[in-house]
Amino acid sequence: MPHILVEYDRALLEVLDRRRFALELHALAARTVDGITVESCKTRFRCPEEVVIAHGDPQQALIHVELAILPGRTPQTRSALGAAVLQLVRRHTASASGVTVHASVDVRELTAAYAKHVAADGR
Repeated sequence: MPHILVEYDRALLEVLDRRRFALELHALAARTVDGITVESCKTRFRCPEEVVIAHGDPQQALIHVELAILPGRTPQTRSALGAAVLQLVRRHTASASGVTVHASVDVRELTAAYAKHVAADGR
């Protein structure tokens, strides 16, 4: 926890340094929300083959970050995390030229059905 998924448009391939973004995002989440540690953060990136925005103008790009965190955080805490992540996204996509970047963040709580297992050496 948290589980983070970053979905982004191919137009951002050359702009988005995924590793640097993830490391900064992990530190940001740990600073913003009590109980989150850098060590507990897991980020996956997904770049779909095609993203279509509005009327299909190729000068549009999408980046969406989903954070799933353990329940119990206040709406204000989740909102503060979302706003901080959006600012991080904006910094990391600011150099995208020739495209309009549509950036969004969704912070949600994991359900009671969430389960996990961490195994050293595959055990």
